[in-house]
Amino acid sequence: MTTVSLCETFTSIQGESSWVGLSCFFIRLAGCNLRCRYCDTACAYADGRPVAVRELVAQAGASPAPLVEITGGEPLLQAGFRELSLGLRDLAGKRVLVETNGSMDISLAPERVIVIMDVKCPGSGQDRAMDLRNVERLRPCDEVKFVLTDERDYDWARRFVEEHRLTSRCNAVFFSPVFGVLDPKRLAEWIVRDGLSARLQAQFHKVLGVP
Repeated sequence: MTTVSLCETFTSIQGESSWVGLSCFFIRLAGCNLRCRYCDTACAYADGRPVAVRELVAQAGASPAPLVEITGGEPLLQAGFRELSLGLRDLAGKRVLVETNGSMDISLAPERVIVIMDVKCPGSGQDRAMDLRNVERLRPCDEVKFVLTDERDYDWARRFVEEHRLTSRCNAVFFSPVFGVLDPKRLAEWIVRDGLSARLQAQFHKVLGVP
């Protein structure tokens, strides 16, 4: 019986990615190999409790939410990740996302499981942790997110997008301000000024005040 180390499960509104606004069943796995300065899920650093993959698949199948997201922590650290993602993928009527910090091989995600990959900017303190080979592993269905603390992060992210031609590699590229640190209006002004193809993304769930 395959298990994963679980932090929590909950149902909420999807607050990020192109799937924003949809009801989503979240599976937050425990453990992370990075320590971003602005991390808002430090609860996932600690060891979780072992839960059978089949139990989580059953919970997701019983949820009325059309969307399921595996998140963390860093879900690709766990040996049971692929079995979990395959089980969720095969549920009727569900779209499955996995959110990853970009440091692990994203090809572990099977077909029809959409990768939402972070690229860590200097303001995170973890910008050297990324596996740059993941840029080549991106599929047309996948999405990329940059979390920005200031204009320096913005300029760094803009150059990264241009250098790696990210907007032609994946479904969408998002620039997201750190909540309560960078004013979304300022970020919007920079994006408009430079005519970027990247999309401004606010964390909609935090605007609503939900998990």
